[in-house]
Amino acid sequence: MQYQLPPKPKKNVFKIIKSIIIAIAIIAIYVWTFSGINIDWGKILTRASENYHRTIPLLLNPDFSKTGEILLKMLETIFIAYTGSLAAAIIAIPLAFLAATNMSKNKTFSTIGQWILGAIRAFPDIVLAIIFVAAVGPNPFAGVLAIAIGSTGMLGKLYSEVIESIDMKVIEAMEANGANKIQILFYGIMPQVIPEFLSYAIYRFEIDVRASSILGIVGAGGIGTLITFAYINRNWQEVGMILLVIIIVVTIIDMLSSYIRKRIV
Repeated sequence: MQYQLPPKPKKNVFKIIKSIIIAIAIIAIYVWTFSGINIDWGKILTRASENYHRTIPLLLNPDFSKTGEILLKMLETIFIAYTGSLAAAIIAIPLAFLAATNMSKNKTFSTIGQWILGAIRAFPDIVLAIIFVAAVGPNPFAGVLAIAIGSTGMLGKLYSEVIESIDMKVIEAMEANGANKIQILFYGIMPQVIPEFLSYAIYRFEIDVRASSILGIVGAGGIGTLITFAYINRNWQEVGMILLVIIIVVTIIDMLSSYIRKRIV
C-alpha cells in the first residue's frame, strides 16, 4: 500500500516580500542608531581590558572570611522580601476584586481599580525605595514598604485576571439558590482563585528576593548595603563572595518555590 504525501504548501510571495522589508527596516534602524552614536571602541576595549585584569580575578577569588556577615545580611534580605511580599499578597486582594470587570456591574469601579494598580506598577522598586528611605530613614523598613507597594501593583493585576477567568456559572447557581454575597465569596469565588493566588504570591516572592538584594544600595537594608560598602572600598573579593551567596540563595529559593507552586496548582 502506497502512501501519498500531502502537497507542499505554496510559498506566499507577499509574505516573503513582507519579511524581507521588515528585516531591511530593522537593520536600517540599527545602522542609523549606531552611526549616530560617537563610540570610541578603542578606548572602550582598552578600559575593559584594564578593568578585567584589575577586578575579574578578584571577583573569582571570593573572601570566605566574610561569610558570616554576608549570610546575616542575606537573611535580612529574605525577611524584607518575605514581609513585603506577604503584605502585598494581602493588600492586592481587595484591589483585585475592585479591578475585576466581572465582580461589579458598574464599570466605573473596575476602571478605578485598574487605574490604581496601573499607577502603582508605574514606579520601579528602586524609585519606591528612594522615596521611602527619604520618608522613614535608611533602614530595612523602607525596603519592606518599597517591596510591599511595588508587588501590590503586579499581584493585583494578576489576581484580577484570575478573578475574571472564574466559572461564573457557579456564582449564578448560588445566586439562584438564594446565597448571599458573603456565601458566594467564600464558597463560590475563593475556592476557585486561592490556588492561583498562592502560586502568584510565591512567584512574586522569588522576584522580591532579587529586588531586595538591590534596594540596599540606596539605603533600604539587606545585602545591597554590603555591596555598596565593598564597591566603595574597591574590595572586589568581598563583592565576589556577596555575589556567590546571592546566586546560591536565589537558586535554592527558585527551586523550592517552583516545587511548591507545582504542588499547589
